[in-house]
Amino acid sequence: MTEQFIAVVPAAGVGARMGASIPKQYLMLQDKTVIEHTLTALLSHPRIAQVVVALGPEDGWFTDIAIAKDPAIIRVNGGKERADSVLAGLHACQSYNWVLVHDAARPCLTHADVDSLIAGALASEHGAILGCQVRDTMKRTDANGSIIATVERDLLWHALTPQMFPVKLLTDALTAGLAGNANITDEASAIELFGLMPKMVVGRADNIKITRPEDMPLATLYLQQSVNNK
Repeated sequence: MTEQFIAVVPAAGVGARMGASIPKQYLMLQDKTVIEHTLTALLSHPRIAQVVVALGPEDGWFTDIAIAKDPAIIRVNGGKERADSVLAGLHACQSYNWVLVHDAARPCLTHADVDSLIAGALASEHGAILGCQVRDTMKRTDANGSIIATVERDLLWHALTPQMFPVKLLTDALTAGLAGNANITDEASAIELFGLMPKMVVGRADNIKITRPEDMPLATLYLQQSVNNK
């Protein structure tokens, strides 16, 4: 039997940079909320059996969306930081060997990218993440915004999600990182703090994270193209 996996979606953030009156994951994108597109992309993949959604304790929106009633969804209370929410979600994943962690605000995920990630992660005991190579010229500035260097871009990547790791390894890494007050910006950074090296898997550039208002029409375009190409 083909191994099944579980996914964790940290969704306790409020997305302040969107300037919206509700968390960005509940903004409407076409005929669904952002998070509905995200969860549908995960749950419709044949190798993802369950999805754990880590929500803010005062979340008053999730129960109102149709997908919240899907029996494959597990709801847990998230935490103040992303790492806290992912760790809370991992506690519901202990019967699985591997977990995929995906941003709630990345609704344009394709099954092809999930397939690539799974293959890459299973070939590496330390897991893998999706990424997109940097295309633009990269600059480093000082604290005043003055350019002090041009950074070689050949080996630079934009880290995307999902990121896939052994459940126990990621649980241990996040627990240790939080205990040490480490700066954990994504799941891979927690694994790196363990001295391990996850693999980078090439992902699609249209797997964007909705962060600012101008991202919404772009995500709409990508979703429409995806529908047209099916």
